[in-house]
Amino acid sequence: MKKLLIVFILTCLTNYGFAQMSRSNVCFDKGWFFAFGHPFDKTQDYNTGTGYFSYMAKAGYGDGAASKDFDHRAWRPIDLPHDWAVEMPFDSKGSHSHGYKAVGPGFPDVSVGWYRKTFVVTREDKGKQIFLDFDGVSRDAKVWVNGHYMGNEPSGYQSFSYNITDVINYGGENVVAVRADVSMEEGWYYEGAGIYRHVWLRKTLPLHIPKDGTFIYSELDGNKAKLVIETEIENRGLKTSAYSIRHYILNKDSLIIDSLISHDAFISAMSKNLQKDSLSLNNPILWSLNHPYLYTLKTQIKEGDRIIDEYQTSFGIRTVYFDANKGFFLNGKHIKLKGTNNHQDHAGVGCAIPDELIKWRLQQLKNFGCNAYRSSHNPPTPELLKYCDEMGILVIDENRLMGTTDHALHEMKRVIKRDRNHPSVIIWSLGNEEWGIECNVLGEQITPTMQRFAQNLDPSRQINVAISGGCNNGTSSVVEVVGYNYLGQWDTDRHHQLFPNQPSIGTEEGSTYATRGIYFDDDEKHYKAAYDREPRANWYSIEEGWKHYAERDYLSGMFIWTGFDYRGEPTPYAWPSVTSYFGMIDLCGFPKDNVYYLKSWWQDEPVLHILPHWNWNGKEGDTIDVWVYSNAQEVELKLKGKTLGRKVMELNGHLEWKVPYKKGTIKAYSFKDGKLIQTTERSTTGMPDEISLSASKTTLSAKSNDISVLTVEVKDKKGNVVPTVNNIISFELDGPGKIIGVGNGNPTSLEKEKFVDDYKLITLPEVAEIYEEGEKVLTTSFQLEELPTEHQLLTWYYKYVSEKQNIYINGVLITQDLLKSSEKAQFALNNDWLRVGTNTITIEGKPLMPVNAWTSINKQPGVIQILNKASNWERKLYNGKAQVIIQSDAEPGEILLKARAEGIKSKDILINVE
Repeated sequence: MKKLLIVFILTCLTNYGFAQMSRSNVCFDKGWFFAFGHPFDKTQDYNTGTGYFSYMAKAGYGDGAASKDFDHRAWRPIDLPHDWAVEMPFDSKGSHSHGYKAVGPGFPDVSVGWYRKTFVVTREDKGKQIFLDFDGVSRDAKVWVNGHYMGNEPSGYQSFSYNITDVINYGGENVVAVRADVSMEEGWYYEGAGIYRHVWLRKTLPLHIPKDGTFIYSELDGNKAKLVIETEIENRGLKTSAYSIRHYILNKDSLIIDSLISHDAFISAMSKNLQKDSLSLNNPILWSLNHPYLYTLKTQIKEGDRIIDEYQTSFGIRTVYFDANKGFFLNGKHIKLKGTNNHQDHAGVGCAIPDELIKWRLQQLKNFGCNAYRSSHNPPTPELLKYCDEMGILVIDENRLMGTTDHALHEMKRVIKRDRNHPSVIIWSLGNEEWGIECNVLGEQITPTMQRFAQNLDPSRQINVAISGGCNNGTSSVVEVVGYNYLGQWDTDRHHQLFPNQPSIGTEEGSTYATRGIYFDDDEKHYKAAYDREPRANWYSIEEGWKHYAERDYLSGMFIWTGFDYRGEPTPYAWPSVTSYFGMIDLCGFPKDNVYYLKSWWQDEPVLHILPHWNWNGKEGDTIDVWVYSNAQEVELKLKGKTLGRKVMELNGHLEWKVPYKKGTIKAYSFKDGKLIQTTERSTTGMPDEISLSASKTTLSAKSNDISVLTVEVKDKKGNVVPTVNNIISFELDGPGKIIGVGNGNPTSLEKEKFVDDYKLITLPEVAEIYEEGEKVLTTSFQLEELPTEHQLLTWYYKYVSEKQNIYINGVLITQDLLKSSEKAQFALNNDWLRVGTNTITIEGKPLMPVNAWTSINKQPGVIQILNKASNWERKLYNGKAQVIIQSDAEPGEILLKARAEGIKSKDILINVE
């Protein structure tokens, strides 16, 4: 018996190990090379697509930078995610809606980016299926592997995948090339540029579950949950296979709590099957906002007794429903949605947001009571939904563009299949403010088609469209859950009377203007006071909007435009404003005062906040508007110990005083049932004395995407933070990490956000054959406007033009008897060899000979790279604050950040990497 048990255990372990080895999913972010191409000048686009046969004409004929033999050593080495747009300067000729970055329309020299990466697939992997999965590339991405054209993804927001199995060089070197083109904008807001999300190398056996191939949703009945499981099986093999499926439900501790085994089935070669199963789970733990409990579905495919694939799906058990008269329900309990809209960029890093920074941003929203997130106006990065699942945040997942063509429906299908297992996703948005169709018969025709298509893919969620027309017809008359964009454009009560059976959400509300730390409008400087006031006539402030939604049961809740500031749309201004003014939080994540209004009424903790600061030198005696945000019953205000009166707080309101300014301390006292609950104060500070650094984390993981967000401030001699200083702070970093971005939240700042090395390339002309002292030699030349400085490095990445060669620059021998080999040569060039103007290269050696009549030989001796080293990182404080984002490398140790500024004491901070 004991012997049989041992055999059984070994068999299980062997099967499990085989399943694990047969499927792998490896992050493919490291070791890429990047360079600019060109949208229409082929000579600046590495002559890609100019060959006798193009990559569209013959398989494997990718040429130029798409060729497997292209030499990219001179390109800039990078790791993903990467956004090259954030590295560009600001320019008044840039796109207003994209934040005036010098990229995109009008900037062709930096509007195409090429990425290349070499990788090895072992011979042992032959027989598996190999996939490249891209989470998102901005935009119009074309992909080649080993010169074979894989395809094109026009959208910058879609995840996409290519099966590269049959073009792989097993046991040898492989090359992937990606060309991204942002010459045409997709959205009307900052989108970034390049491979700004993760890339993955996925391996399976021919019979496997494809990417996004499972779907699990729940139906609750008392203390039981019926789990409906759909499984897609793909057979990329060349013969019919028999298989069975086994499902396991694992709790959060990875313990099996239920299972299901299917009967044998057959699948033809090169085909797919869809299998639907169900099981009941007693006393499930429900996913909720306060207890976001996650289960795991482990699905195995078996051929006989052998496990050939194992696929894991995280899911939550919960029900969601929007009611026309009572609003939103989660697990049968009413919840008012308290949400924000958000785009996908952050100070310093643009759209290339590390995973941990995504999580940090979500936490800033949760901190003021936000329980919902609308991904506007595109599907989010997968990691954002993962964190929303884990943190208990509800999500409106938004499709990019409305339409009912096969292409448009396929775009929506990919979004729903990718995201439908996330319990955080509560509704699908088909689109936003589609003015061409939303208020006419086209909207009435397009919306039901898309809605029915989406419901077929996911019967567990309702469908929404965000509409700004206030038209009571078109899309708003037929969509399952109407989305109101702005009370200034909608009479929600009237619409509810006309369509009493239609649920509703305030998908966008607010659009108020506020500049962090500014309390007087200054249109010359493009500053808007941070008081919550109507942004324009007949519009609504944040407070007015929330009161409207809070008082009406039929309204499911409100999503503020926006949670974070974002690049572009700097309404009501234009250049040199480069970011929006709408955010409750600025581009760095520093809260504006409106955050404290929301915190007062969106969560239950006591709140007491005074605005503005109390540093008003030169305004002595002037009247200052003092506001207090609190959820207390009463608040008393005192200036220098003298009372200014006690006032009763209105539900969902705030309090105001007109106060003649005097230096000193203004203090607020909050009361409940007559008892003092909290105090807070604002004091006039002294002069700047010392830099202050505070970190979101002082211990990081050695994994490369872990980050610490540092707040930089300045204190006076008493240790008070000075809220009005604008010192320039410089930064130096030592240890296993790097600075990846800086910011300060200033909507008019045109400072650099990235300090990265600059790479320029000199492509050498083909060599010519000449006679020199009776001997035939090969020669070419290049131009230098100036000799390299100490901050520049020149490297010649040589491509062989002879089997054996002596190479001279301006008559100086730099290498002798260099043999052509598999090892590529490179030379660091120094000023002793170089001159301003024309530099001559002479190569002694016989030219390469063609193997046959149709073989071309190399006559182009490579590329000279001019590397300009980046200057030190720095950032100017804005209204007392700046931000530095530090990312760990893959090594343990200590990161030391030094902050320096002229005329005040410096500061260091130590961050451990474990």
